[in-house]
Amino acid sequence: MKTLSISGTTRTKTGTKDAIKSRKNGEIPCVLYGGSENLKFSVSEKQFAKLLYTPDAYLVSLDIDGKQAKAIVQESQFDKISDKILHVDFMEAVPGKYLTVKVPVVTHGSPVGVKKGGKLQTKIRRLTVKGLVDDLPDHITIEVAHLELGQSILIKEMKNDKLKFLDPQNAAVVTVRTTREAEAPAATTTAAATPGAAAPAAAAAPAAAAKKDDKPAAKK
Repeated sequence: MKTLSISGTTRTKTGTKDAIKSRKNGEIPCVLYGGSENLKFSVSEKQFAKLLYTPDAYLVSLDIDGKQAKAIVQESQFDKISDKILHVDFMEAVPGKYLTVKVPVVTHGSPVGVKKGGKLQTKIRRLTVKGLVDDLPDHITIEVAHLELGQSILIKEMKNDKLKFLDPQNAAVVTVRTTREAEAPAATTTAAATPGAAAPAAAAAPAAAAKKDDKPAAKK
């Protein structure tokens, strides 16, 4: 997993008023969980630009007043109106301890169904996985070249010896959606076949008429 360095300052005051004051000064309140003790600190808002506003997953190298720690972003809160960062929770990456993290999905290959006019859709762009910190990948690559029209890859079909996938097992990660372009050839084939199917019925009409004319005339 890619690593990103962030430096912070220990928070001595942790009330709501102090948190609001920190944000006005461009500092975001943060908490580091998962270690021997929870550590409250603040980080310059500018340092989160690459960490939070990107689809990539990062292992964060924290420096909090000289204290070093490896961590991942566990949760981030944003203002519903301004979309500004309000708070960030980090989970310390302790060696030998399992972590839960969201990892971006990358597709590889051109699906057979797309070549037939379909469209590839990524239903889940970030998969929730659980694994040891050394086993967490930058992204998860999914091979899609074999997918036909209407076919999908489900969570339960994905295999990785070092990761556990935590999203709903029947959820589709990617799918090849049928489009109008893909349906057009089938419609043309059906239309072409229709006149041919009607021909025997039309041919049968004269035969039926002839059979009716062959009846012997009624005796007087």
